Amino acid sequence: MNNSAVVILNWNGQKLLEQFLPSIIQHSGNAQIYVADNASTDTSISFIQSQFPQVQIIQNRSNFGFAQGYNEALKQVHEPIFVLVNSDIEVTENWLTPIEKLLHEQSNVAIVQPKILDFKDKTKFEYAGAAGGFIDRLGYPYCRGRIFDCIEEDLGQYNDTQSIFWASGACFGIRKNVFTQLQGFDTDFFAHQEEIDLCWRAINLGHEIVYCSESTVYHVGGATLQASNPQKTYLNFRNSLCMLTKNLPLLSLLPILFIRLVMDGLAGIQFLLQGKAAHCWAIVRAHFGFYSLFAKMWKKRSAHQELNYYKINSIVFRYFVRKQRKFNDLFLT
Repeated sequence: MNNSAVVILNWNGQKLLEQFLPSIIQHSGNAQIYVADNASTDTSISFIQSQFPQVQIIQNRSNFGFAQGYNEALKQVHEPIFVLVNSDIEVTENWLTPIEKLLHEQSNVAIVQPKILDFKDKTKFEYAGAAGGFIDRLGYPYCRGRIFDCIEEDLGQYNDTQSIFWASGACFGIRKNVFTQLQGFDTDFFAHQEEIDLCWRAINLGHEIVYCSESTVYHVGGATLQASNPQKTYLNFRNSLCMLTKNLPLLSLLPILFIRLVMDGLAGIQFLLQGKAAHCWAIVRAHFGFYSLFAKMWKKRSAHQELNYYKINSIVFRYFVRKQRKFNDLFLT
């Protein structure tokens, strides 16, 4: 049996598979390649069967979204390492070896993210993950190489192997036994921030998450759900509140939730002033969606919550007030 399974989640993505699947097949060594299909209605399946018969197809019975889509598919994958790859990722030569090496040689490491650069401009980091993710005290995510919409050029400043807080769902490797221990992604999330929640739960159980610059991939980004789509706004705001409820230390939970609800209201006002009423309404819907899920999220809290989950108190303050737009600037005195 191969040590690694490269698993690509697909939904009506034949054009993306045509473009990016060849590089994954070419550069993934002896890994078994799987396409987990979320009940596509295009000709994705017949295309793979005719053009790439070496790829194993797992057919989900419905469009389960990212979280449940992977959970259902990975039940049928038996390799000890899962490497989850978005369908809009171009991999590079030898991209998989450093990920496998870290997971084989360092037993404390459970999840590994490669360097994620922008497919459209390969000199820059990509929004979804860049050089590894962190969150501030209030749970706002940011990355080495990307803070809000400020994207850094890759000048080798993050050419290292570094512990991080979360790995991007666009591309990461995870031990099968850890994924099973965590019971996979939270299916209530459907999509967006489920990877941060997964990583936070892993850290609460004592696992380590690592960024590895020796592995590089290029990500298109937004190929399945554009940032302009209000549904993306809804999922991001709702899921962020759910994630905080599940993972924050108990004494911090209510104060931070209150602050986040206020800041979400300010974000809604900003959307209105920008003429984006649909996004403002998406935030309102997100809050009601969160309230309906609160009791369920509370029951999912683990016995231990890591107290040292953040490096800075507020990325919003650092970015908008102190004008610190690059990750390394955050730690300058």
